[in-house]
Amino acid sequence: MDERSDPNARPSTTLDKAMSRLIVGLEYGVVLALWALSAVILIHTFVQFVQHRVGFPELTIQAIDGVLVVIIVLDIAYTVLGQLRSAVMPVRPFLYIGILAGVRDILSASAHLSFGGPLTNRDYDHTLVALGVGLGVVFVLVLGLLILGRSGHQDP
Repeated sequence: MDERSDPNARPSTTLDKAMSRLIVGLEYGVVLALWALSAVILIHTFVQFVQHRVGFPELTIQAIDGVLVVIIVLDIAYTVLGQLRSAVMPVRPFLYIGILAGVRDILSASAHLSFGGPLTNRDYDHTLVALGVGLGVVFVLVLGLLILGRSGHQDP
């Protein structure tokens, strides 16, 4: 099918090709930056864990939080890389990333309630709000996954 038979086709120019290459290069740069950021966060989490500057419960909370952040950042990098390979932005990976981020918030808030020691009323209220928001995010995103599954939508 040539450009004349497709009314939506745009003529391919040198500028279009250059812009496409620039965008792809920037997307690969984003993926590399996300991988580097993940490595830095993981190393920082490990160093903080080994140095024992706080009590063990708080140290455990920080280590789990750091590892979950690394997983989230790597999931984002993997999703962007998948989009580069298929030239289509899939929906499900972003829902999974959002669910993982919500679970991280839930774990962090519940760990602060369990191991954080005595909390002021204000800190306690903020922690409960964070817990509720995390639960709400996970609920809505899981509902979105269920709707996608029922609709028959398939990511490439």
